[in-house]
Amino acid sequence: QVHLTESGGNSVEAGGSLRLTCADSGYSYASVCMAWFRQAPGKEREAVATIYTGDDSTHYADSVQGRFIISHEKAKNRQYLQMNNLKPEDTAMYYCAADELLLQRRCLEMAIDDFDYWGQGTQVTVSS
Repeated sequence: QVHLTESGGNSVEAGGSLRLTCADSGYSYASVCMAWFRQAPGKEREAVATIYTGDDSTHYADSVQGRFIISHEKAKNRQYLQMNNLKPEDTAMYYCAADELLLQRRCLEMAIDDFDYWGQGTQVTVSS
């Protein structure tokens, strides 16, 4: 079992930036699919971004394209979500997720049910 722990959530004004960090307990596979999801009150959890560490390919939700960057330092047991030009609609609980069996093509589909490992969530609040 891989354990994930998020940190970095905070309250920030619109237009500001924030970096979320996810620490993991270590993977058995050389290549891992890593992802960030978010869930706002009254809404379903939605995919934000994924990265496949085998080639560092990424995919982003249209709503965050050009503003957010997903990255990793797998050897240091870390993945990140850099959030720039934050908007009030970005307000949500953010969750990191990972799976060791997804290959690149499936990883970039950002299907929530594909991910076996989840963090506890960290709150991001963007004020206008």
